[in-house]
Amino acid sequence: MNEQNPFFKTAFSVDNIIFGFDEGDLKVLLIERGAAPFKGLWALPGDLVYPNEDLETAANRILEELTGLRNVYLEQVHTFGAVDRHPLGRVITVSYFSLVKISDFAVMPSSFAKMAKWHSVTKAQEFKLAFDHDIILDTCFNALKHRVRTRPVGFELLPPKFTFTELQHLYEAILEIEFDKRNFRKKILSMNLLKDLNEVQEGVPHRPAKLYKFDKNKYSKFEAEGFSFEVKEAKKKEQRRMLQALANS
Repeated sequence: MNEQNPFFKTAFSVDNIIFGFDEGDLKVLLIERGAAPFKGLWALPGDLVYPNEDLETAANRILEELTGLRNVYLEQVHTFGAVDRHPLGRVITVSYFSLVKISDFAVMPSSFAKMAKWHSVTKAQEFKLAFDHDIILDTCFNALKHRVRTRPVGFELLPPKFTFTELQHLYEAILEIEFDKRNFRKKILSMNLLKDLNEVQEGVPHRPAKLYKFDKNKYSKFEAEGFSFEVKEAKKKEQRRMLQALANS
């Protein structure tokens, strides 16, 4: 019996990757660790799972303890089990990600989180994050890219009423590409999933644009009938910059 003991000495943790969209930029919520290990470094909100709780319960508890966020939808993405990923022992972590409207939540760090702050995903990928959180962030970001191409999850990041420009900027920020405005509009409208609210923006310094709303009921009906949601990119930013450089040379 004693020979089996090492197999029961592995700990489990959860790490939460919370994405938000603000001012045309995709952001991720990070905490500044206020305790060892990796004190002072930015990290994803995460911690060990208690022996008496399941993974989803732990994911919600840890998120609230470290950021003050509650009632946030969390979707399990991937499990990370490198032997040396935690300096204090063998810890296997399960990652969860969620898409939230930043304006809907007030972040209030607690527990061992010294600070909780939204960062641009592109900037966060340049940080030296605690543990292997850089790998976890990249993995979940790639998972998000796949999901927005095949499922209308991107609408979870937008306000209830949005413009076509806001919608296009969202997809460009996530997929890191640029769409032709006319083709993007044509593609989205062809899905027949947007509801024209017959309203326009208010209080903007430019010509107010029309406002739309995503029709969740219609999408559910279409999905049951075999509808395939798909958004494809037209031209990558790198290609566009190269063409501009050639044109200016």
